[in-house]
Amino acid sequence: QVQLVESGGGLVQAGGSLRLSCVASRRMFWNNALGWFRQAPGKEREFVATISYRSDNTYYADSVKGRFTISRDNTKNSLYLQMDNVKPEDTAVYYCAAARVSGATQNPSYYNYWGQGTQVTVSS
Repeated sequence: QVQLVESGGGLVQAGGSLRLSCVASRRMFWNNALGWFRQAPGKEREFVATISYRSDNTYYADSVKGRFTISRDNTKNSLYLQMDNVKPEDTAVYYCAAARVSGATQNPSYYNYWGQGTQVTVSS
């Protein structure tokens, strides 16, 4: 059973920074794209960022472009999301996910492994 475990969430003031991490339970994602999604209370889950298996392509939601940076370290089975200049509207549960394709994709239907989520709360 593959597990993805997120960490790094918490309470941060607007304008501050936070770094989310996601570790896979075993080495199997070297050839898979990875992504971050989030879900705010009362809203549907939405795409945040994605990265290809070789880290040569990344895509971001317009709402986070220029503020968030996605990265991965395949040698550590890890995915990261650096969140800078956070805003109250970034408050949500953040999920990491592994896709069944190697190219970066925003489409959640391509992701077949999901973490349990980590809460990020941004105070104004």
